[in-house]
Amino acid sequence: MATTQKETVKVDLGGRSVAVSKGGLYDRYRMATDLDEVARDPRVSSVDFFRELPKTKVDSPIGPTLTPNFYYRISTARLTMLAPSRAIRTRLPRELAPLEAAPGLGLVSVMFFRYDVCDIDFYTEAAVGIAVKPARHGKLGFFDLVTGLKNEHLDGYVLSLPVSSDIAQVRGHDGYGFPKWVTELDVDINDIRTTARVANDAGGIDLSLLASTPPQRAYVSGERVGSLTSYTKINGGWHSTLNQTNVLNAGTTRSTRDITLQLGEGRMSDDLRSLRPKRTIQFDVMTEGQAALHMPVPTSVPSRNK
Repeated sequence: MATTQKETVKVDLGGRSVAVSKGGLYDRYRMATDLDEVARDPRVSSVDFFRELPKTKVDSPIGPTLTPNFYYRISTARLTMLAPSRAIRTRLPRELAPLEAAPGLGLVSVMFFRYDVCDIDFYTEAAVGIAVKPARHGKLGFFDLVTGLKNEHLDGYVLSLPVSSDIAQVRGHDGYGFPKWVTELDVDINDIRTTARVANDAGGIDLSLLASTPPQRAYVSGERVGSLTSYTKINGGWHSTLNQTNVLNAGTTRSTRDITLQLGEGRMSDDLRSLRPKRTIQFDVMTEGQAALHMPVPTSVPSRNK
């Protein structure tokens, strides 16, 4: 996919110099984005979701910043797979436990994200993640699993999180504790097709997806708001990061007939192989949505035995 070279400016993030798009939202507003201006962007359906989410200024490893980080137009795709709990536990910290769909079978996912309009400008992202039991939750029943699969609320631990921009990498790695690195990463999601390609260090394929997009259903802003809580360690202490998603157009399928996931050579494919996924059980695509990513907060994670 051809890209146009855009002029950049340097900004400071916690002592690190990072290039951002000149005249972009971050260059102009430094996270204090003018919602009225965003509302005039033809790619953005509405900003009502964000008017009810006031931002606050916090200190962080990347310096003082405003939270949440607003994503005004996004699209996402997620493949949910069954994998042996034994394999999953080899990749989880001792304090976290896999969310099981059945005894001995946990849930892992491959996800792709396209952020067309957001506070830190356009970028794309991909992830290999593990569904985990909430750190401060008792025994989970069938209802918890069903709710999670409907994308209303999930808890996860991320193994891989490549991104396409420097600011997303620095903020994600230094500020949130996520395993982020920068690579060539194309994501294109529309009503017909969902495609993604993550490049490895040599320019070849790390991981790619080609699929038919499931039929989409439209939602009124605020009608369907899901959340993902991710656990990371920052300076040796556990933190939880909340990401709220305002779903506007989305669909789900259990069929894998029109889905091709190609594993190549690279960090994402290595992480996915290590989980030994057995089969895909669900494919979720959101062709239009919005999100609010909060800064991590310290959390207590009880010790567990493997």
